Amino acid sequence: MKLAETTAQNSFRYSWLIRRIFPFVKPVLFRVILGFLVAIPVGLLDGIVAFALKPYMDYVVGQKDLVFNLFHHTYTISWSSMALAIPFAVILFAGVQGVLRYLNTYFADWTSQRITNSVKVALFDKLVYMDTSFYDENSSGAVLTRYLTDPETASTGIVNNIKSFITSLFGAISLIAVMLYSSWKLALVGVVVLCFAFIPVALIRKRVKATSNKNMVLGGNITTIFNETYIGNRVVHAYNLEEQQKSNFKKQIWDMFNNNMALTKRAGWMSPLMYLIASTGIAFVLWYGTSLITSGYMTAGSFASFVTSLLLLYKPIKTLGNTLTGLQTIFVALGRVFELFDLQPDIKDSNNALTMHDLKDSIQFHNVSFSYNGEHKVLNNINLKVNKGETIALVGNSGGGKSTLVNLIPRFYDIEEGVITIDGTNIKDYSLKSLRNNIAMVFQDNFLFSTTIRENIMMGNSKATEDDLQKAIKAAHLEEMIDELPDGIDTMLGERGTSLSGGQRQRVAIARAMIKNCPIIILDEATSALDNKSEAIVQKALDNLIENKTVFVIAHRLSTIQNANRIAVINEGNLSEIGTHEELMNIPDGQYKTLYNMQFKNQETMISGGV
Repeated sequence: MKLAETTAQNSFRYSWLIRRIFPFVKPVLFRVILGFLVAIPVGLLDGIVAFALKPYMDYVVGQKDLVFNLFHHTYTISWSSMALAIPFAVILFAGVQGVLRYLNTYFADWTSQRITNSVKVALFDKLVYMDTSFYDENSSGAVLTRYLTDPETASTGIVNNIKSFITSLFGAISLIAVMLYSSWKLALVGVVVLCFAFIPVALIRKRVKATSNKNMVLGGNITTIFNETYIGNRVVHAYNLEEQQKSNFKKQIWDMFNNNMALTKRAGWMSPLMYLIASTGIAFVLWYGTSLITSGYMTAGSFASFVTSLLLLYKPIKTLGNTLTGLQTIFVALGRVFELFDLQPDIKDSNNALTMHDLKDSIQFHNVSFSYNGEHKVLNNINLKVNKGETIALVGNSGGGKSTLVNLIPRFYDIEEGVITIDGTNIKDYSLKSLRNNIAMVFQDNFLFSTTIRENIMMGNSKATEDDLQKAIKAAHLEEMIDELPDGIDTMLGERGTSLSGGQRQRVAIARAMIKNCPIIILDEATSALDNKSEAIVQKALDNLIENKTVFVIAHRLSTIQNANRIAVINEGNLSEIGTHEELMNIPDGQYKTLYNMQFKNQETMISGGV
């Protein structure tokens, strides 16, 4: 599945999205509800200032005492007392609201971060089990955006936006209540304004979805360019690609700018339109309110309280509109997140999968064919049997299918035709974990993690003892290198192990494979990128690794090939020749003989000459 081609089809299925996100919300549901409950009084207290204007204008400014009856008793509050009490009450309520806002923000941030972390961990759990073909089809930028940015947007945004929605909603309710208390007739105007103000929000949601999806793709492209420039910096400099990378990056940045501006052109009118609607309502209120005052149906204090409420109402209404628009963006992100959860690896355990414990007899390829795209076959009808303890060298033209062949054994890819068996059992019948536990691989460019040498080696077998570790170090000829490092085996490596030389990285990888102690070893061009001196040391380490093992080795070095029990020539996806070195050299015009004369004979001359 190509992530860039997904479109968040379920982003308008709100109840479905809420049901999907609920398992991540459930562990923190108490704090989520508590945060939402705190948001209610935060909003309700918005009406306090507007409500206080009525008694302040009618009694304090008019210098009238407030007289009221309560439980058959008459009480009087002097205007001078109210002049002191009302300002202090406003300050007190503002202080209470400030504390509640702090708690509201804390609960929202705490819960949103917990939910975000849970979603990211669950997505990463899915990611690590995805097929190799998934990584082949998707750029690093697309993967990073979808697995890190989208969960952040979705999980953090949904809590914060709902919190903001509740606060604004109850703020609007409190202000509308003050308006109704002041004048129900004028309040009708406010309700009409409120209804019209939400019309733009309904018109924008599909545009938000389209823009959000396109931005996801562009964001992935931008991240990919960053990653490629960083990782491939030597190629960039060697081939003077700086301007090309700058041009590619600039194009993606401006494409995102244009995409956002397209949304702004179509959606930017929402806020001015809401403002125009609110202003029209306020203008009508001023005209109608004046007539109510002059006719004695409304006091000046009620009118001041009403107008203040109406003016204050614009902010929560605008926030509600923005929040609803933001929620649509959140739902789009949620839709994309759950598309990732719904992805299933093509390569997985069969029902009642067997556990592979060891290699007892042989590995066999029976009429195996394979293609990456379903069209051009990389391997065609391969039949090959490799017995336990045998080393077989794979040679042939570049791109002929050698690496593909060995990548099928641990099921990095699944074959389309034929079957691969280990001890007579289809490898698809073994559990992936047990199958791969019996295979160790050393590649041409081995990946080392940005941790210590010790931890990189122990990744081969986390249960290995210190004695096992030291044996692996010795067999991989790492002792001298480790002794020269400031922190020895606990020296931290740079990203991808770039602080070590090529030969040193290979030997760490060999030690990692060695401590795994597997019956099957796969060496994919393990020495091809090394100079002669480094290769000599690495070859000694490899010899220790493959001792008494069943080995598949892809090699271009004569010494490695001649030491193999048999040599398989694979050209254009076909197994064209197989036999010992001597047998293949006796085939007139044979492919191996031609390859040997072109590629390996010079090596033999150099070796015999002492070079």
